[in-house]
Amino acid sequence: MSDLEVQVPTAFDPFADANAEDVGAGTKEYVHIRVQQRNGRKSLTTVQGLKKEYSYSKILKDLKKEFCCNGTVVQDSELGQVIQLQGDQRKNVSTFLVQAGLVKKDNIKIHGF
Repeated sequence: MSDLEVQVPTAFDPFADANAEDVGAGTKEYVHIRVQQRNGRKSLTTVQGLKKEYSYSKILKDLKKEFCCNGTVVQDSELGQVIQLQGDQRKNVSTFLVQAGLVKKDNIKIHGF
């Protein structure tokens, strides 16, 4: 009976791989573009994850002028600076960021309904 090895089950962490990937955060940074529903037909587009060395106010100014909408830069404790635009501008913002050369198309994630 001493030849039989018993394996004791250990705690399985399903997020271990995700946490291991966060160590090298500079390798694959994503820009998240989301839409949030306000009241009625109104919606809000948020852009987060842009590099910190970019001037958010200048990007916002160009976005507002390009898409004829209002917007602001919001400072969030967890997410850092987030650009908010009025209306559903997800496709417009993603093409603008790629054409301006700020983000590669592979690094953009579009969320929403």
